[in-house]
Formats: sequence, C-alpha cells, structure tokens
Amino acid sequence: MSETFDFIIHGGTVITPGGPVKTDIGVRDGKIAAFGDLKPGAAARKFDASGLTVLPGCIDEQVHFREPGPTHKEDLESGTRGAILGGIVAVFEMPNTDPATTTKGAIEDKIARATGRCWTDFAFYVGASPENADDLGTLERLPGCCGIKMFMGSSTGTLLVADDENVARVLRSGSRRVTVHSEDDMRLQERAALVAGGADVSMHPQWRDVETAVRSTQRLLALARANHRRVHVLHVTTAEEMQILAGAKDIATVEVLPQHLTLAAPECYERLGTLAQMNPPIREARHRDALWAALNNGVVDCIGSDHAPHTLEEKARPYPRSPSGLTGVQTTVPLMLNHVAQGRLTLQRFVDLMSAGPARIFGIAGKGRIALGYDADFTVVDLAAKRVIKNEWIASRTGWTAFDGMEVTGWPKATIIRGNVVMRDDEVLGRPVGVPVRFQETL
Repeated sequence: MSETFDFIIHGGTVITPGGPVKTDIGVRDGKIAAFGDLKPGAAARKFDASGLTVLPGCIDEQVHFREPGPTHKEDLESGTRGAILGGIVAVFEMPNTDPATTTKGAIEDKIARATGRCWTDFAFYVGASPENADDLGTLERLPGCCGIKMFMGSSTGTLLVADDENVARVLRSGSRRVTVHSEDDMRLQERAALVAGGADVSMHPQWRDVETAVRSTQRLLALARANHRRVHVLHVTTAEEMQILAGAKDIATVEVLPQHLTLAAPECYERLGTLAQMNPPIREARHRDALWAALNNGVVDCIGSDHAPHTLEEKARPYPRSPSGLTGVQTTVPLMLNHVAQGRLTLQRFVDLMSAGPARIFGIAGKGRIALGYDADFTVVDLAAKRVIKNEWIASRTGWTAFDGMEVTGWPKATIIRGNVVMRDDEVLGRPVGVPVRFQETL
C-alpha cells in the first residue's frame, strides 16, 4: 500500500542541508514526512512548484509590531500579513511596546493577542530592565518567549540597561542567549548636543558614531565573558565591531540587516531623508563593504529586518524629532535574493542566514531546514523573477518602504507554514494559522 499525505509539493528544486535536489516533498500532520518521486494521487492537496525553488521557511528574529501601544503604525495582524507576503514563516517580536513586555502577564497578553490573528508562527522577547533583572531566568523559559532583549543604548521605547552593574545583573540571570542592542548610552547623551537644536538627518551617523557602537560592544563582550553568558549582537553596523566580533565567536553571534547591506551614507540621506533614519544608523560605504566581508567570511550568523514602522507624517518631522525606524519584514527576502542574483552571496549562504542561522542561535525546535520530521515550512521563490518593490505592495499600516522603486531579481512566490499555503502569487490565502514557536530547551 502506497503512502498517503495531506499535502505534496512537486516539481521544484528543493534546497536541502546537502544542497539543491529535484524532489517532491510529502507533508503529513504539518511535518515533512517523505522525499522522492511521490505519486500525485497520494495527497488531497498539491502544490506545483515547477520552475521554482523551495527554500526552508525564512525566519525574522527582529521585528517591532507595536502591539500593545501605537497600533496606528502596525499591529500583530498587519505585521505578520506583511511577513507572509515577503516569504517569512516565523517572527520574533520585540518588547519595547506600550506597556513594555517585561512580565509574565505581558508575555501571556501578547500570546493571547497573537492567537487567531498572526499569519506567521511567533515568539516574543522579554525586555530586560533593572527592575526585572533578577527574574529574567524564569521569564525567559515561558512558553512563546524567544529570550531576553537588552537595550544598552536608548532607542524607540523606554527599556534601557545602560550601566555595567545592571548589564551584569541581566547576564547573570538565566542561561539562554541574550539579544542586545549595542550602543553606549553614556556616549549618546554626551553627543546629543550635536543635533539637539535641529540638524540635517545626515548628522544621524555622526551623533550615533562608530565609537558609540564599538565602546558598547567591547563592554558587552567583556561582561559576557565575566558572567559566562552567550550574547547575540543585533544590527551590527561598523567595520571596527566586525573585527572585534570575529574574535568572540565562542560567546557572541551576530546579526546584520538588509538596510545596512544595501544602502550607504551620505547618498541614502540625500535621497530618502528621514526615511533612512534608524538606530544604529546607516553608515558610509566602507562599513557596508566590511559587513559584506564579515558575512562572507562567516562572522555574521543571521539576517533580520528590524522592521520598525512609523507613519510618513511622523517621519516627516524635522530631525532629530523624527522617529528612527524603517519597515522591513516584507522586503528582506526580495532584497537578499537580489544580492544572490548579483553574486554577493550564494543561495546556500542565504538559507544559512535566514533559516538555519536563527534556528541555531535560538535553539528553535523543528524549523530552519528541510528535513524529515521538521515543520513543513517553505519559502518558495522564483530566482529569475524581476519585480519592482513598490509602496503599494507594502501591507504595513504605514504603507511605505525605503526601497520603493527598486528593481530586484528574485521574488517570494509562496509562503507555506506547517503545510498551510498562506500566500501565493502576492495573495494572502485562508486564515491566520500562527502558533507559538517551540524551543529545544522547553520540549
């Protein structure tokens, strides 16, 4: 008797841990159950992937969806709808909401809000603060929590752990990897006078300068070693930090963003104004080149979007009253596939950065690769498709992207989550199916 499946993907090139393979994929109970030449009649549902490439589902481990709080910018439904349109199957959402996500009740509230409304699978960070530092070891183990997020430099929101004593307290509480926004708040305050009376937005990387980032990352690594705690350094922007982090692979993992890999100062500020304003800032081309070198020599472990939407009206305020943050969850896959098409990285490295890397860093259970027993999560792409990114395509409530008008080669054609086709050919399908991401430590 032949095997039967709930769902079969056939005709595509599948990117497995061993490389590309022409094979069908059989899905049963939301899991990958078989590979091979599977008979079309062996499943009630079929997906024709002829001419397409089937990637492991892409994971975005840094998004800000603003709920609870200023949901006129974004909420969990609109944010995850944008995610599936961009080929993302799971998101990790940041804690600098209003109120901040710093307690067991706040995590449970977010999970309740997400249930039945999130198109992707999801997990939430608990925000570190001096007030909850001693409780973080318990909070990080809550179901649906992806770990601790610590802001060493003030950014959007009220969470801040600026001094060495409290950073050490956070690092001593718990055992999972601590995710860090690494900018030195003391230096930011010292340099705030540079822009306090008003300035051109091109001053943003001068205020939040290279030394602001380097000083914080050096402090972080020293404290992480002293307290025997692994850290994950987000949105690294400087050549100098990459040199330091190359010597810290035993204790630190590294994220970079498509914005910092694609744009450069001063051109981005001249062309986009405050739409290019984010923290840490987009810097000049020598730093962008250093990020690419670090990506290709293995220092970089994953790519996130740091999706942080603000309305066009808010972004139009005179700098520095304009808020920092770009949309990104929907454009990460197209931007990075375009870099693949232009020869800056291989498709296998793309998969490592966007699927296997997040799974490895955070200990995600059942995601990040196409393998037997794993969740049937797939980002199906057309590597040859030429498309123009447009504001009209963006599902975010803010309705804009810094990459409006950019032509790219490579496009997400379908997003499949645990065997559910939730997006195909730019159309959202069915209903939200997202559930909390599972982690190895909590199995």
